[in-house]
Amino acid sequence: MALKLSLRLRLALLVAGTAIPLIFFATWLVYSHHVERRDSAFDRVLETARAIRLELDSEVHSFVSALQVLALSQSLQRGDFEGFRRDVQAFLSQYPGGPNVSLADGNGQQILNMRVAAGQPIPPRANREPLDEVFRTGRPAFSKLFIGSVSHEPIVTVNVPVFRNGEVVYDISSNPPLATFQNMIERQRPSADWTIAVFDQTGTNFARVPNPEQTVGRSASPTLLAELFKHPEATLISTSLEGVELIAGYSRSPLSGWTVAVGIPTAAITAPLWRIVAPTVAIGSLLLVIGLAFAIRMAARIAHAEALHGVLVNELNHRVKNTLAIVQSMAAQSFRNSADPAEARRKFEGRLVALGQAHNVLSDEKWHSAQLREIVEGVFAPYTTGDAKRFVVSGPDLRIAPRAALLLSMVLHELATNAIKYGALVQPDGKVTVEWSAVGDRRLRLQWREINGPPVKLPQHKGFGSTLIQDVFPRQLGGSSHLEFTSDGLVCTLECPLA
Repeated sequence: MALKLSLRLRLALLVAGTAIPLIFFATWLVYSHHVERRDSAFDRVLETARAIRLELDSEVHSFVSALQVLALSQSLQRGDFEGFRRDVQAFLSQYPGGPNVSLADGNGQQILNMRVAAGQPIPPRANREPLDEVFRTGRPAFSKLFIGSVSHEPIVTVNVPVFRNGEVVYDISSNPPLATFQNMIERQRPSADWTIAVFDQTGTNFARVPNPEQTVGRSASPTLLAELFKHPEATLISTSLEGVELIAGYSRSPLSGWTVAVGIPTAAITAPLWRIVAPTVAIGSLLLVIGLAFAIRMAARIAHAEALHGVLVNELNHRVKNTLAIVQSMAAQSFRNSADPAEARRKFEGRLVALGQAHNVLSDEKWHSAQLREIVEGVFAPYTTGDAKRFVVSGPDLRIAPRAALLLSMVLHELATNAIKYGALVQPDGKVTVEWSAVGDRRLRLQWREINGPPVKLPQHKGFGSTLIQDVFPRQLGGSSHLEFTSDGLVCTLECPLA
């Protein structure tokens, strides 16, 4: 009996010693992938914060330049304030329904305020800090969020000096509409679960999504506020004003001192981890239990019939190998999600080649932008060695952003591969046309059209290519995609920003 227990224990340790490390290894691979996605999320939020901050700087710089031109008004230099009022009215006509303009002296007394009729008393400036900075430095200054003395509404102001004989004699102040900044972050928001805010120099919101009505005018959440002014740029884990844990990043403007912060819920990164880890551990544990039960049964059989000892040992080895093969197969399915690993590998290699070609073009351009024609022709190069006339490419010379170049290269590769296998390029007289143009406000419209191909219809299974075209491309670039399945072949229309 002691021999039976000893043999059972040894076999149990054998199964456990092989199956458990594989379970941990599979779990470690999943977790490593999660860490990569989390690091990528940190990079993405910081990249988004920088992009919005650059647009904010561009908007503010344009506003400052317009005010500096206004400060050179000949009427103002002559002290003709009525004439200057007419100049300001002409300036404000460029911003319908938007900002106000006021003129104040070094004591903060307003000489002119476009929201107060000429001849009416005007209260002093409610916020002296930017005015004092303008008179002290002779450079533009940018205010914190405050309540205007005339409008009685929350505003931020841009202040520029008025020089006379080399000295600052007046301060011109104007408040860019907060709606301008609100529209900017709503336009740049990648998806509805992202949180984006613009803060003044004290960490007070003056533009935010979501819930701007409840959050504009409030300070940043304590976790973000504690880190917001330690560095010009940083990433961190913070908690939003709504109580949602975020992977966050911020970038502060060296021009205005205002800060753009961006966050994505950590749940968006951790949820896929648990969706994969839970079944991996569960299946591995089930297989472990099965292996242990089988080992104990096999040990009993070995003890019961010594004559079959050799046969049972061989069978045990065979069954253990089968168990290990099942665990390895299940782990591979979790990562590749393909019934045909060889085909999946070939597709993956083709996609890497397409992506590598886009990388080469971007590397030549030092990752500033890429020529769209080079991207398209680079993808088609492997398919045009026999007959270049089967691909007809037309469109103006346009440059596209690096992210758009990479995704567009992958999309065109998927379309070309599909056309070779199932579409127009299967037919001897079939061909593909790719046409593009710039439309609207700096947007690219590209159409893939298959001609003289077999009839096509909507596939029942949504594979990698369909997911890339219909989900990833629009979401990553803020664009759109449309697939049309016609009797002549596939038509795919893509739109995205050029920059």
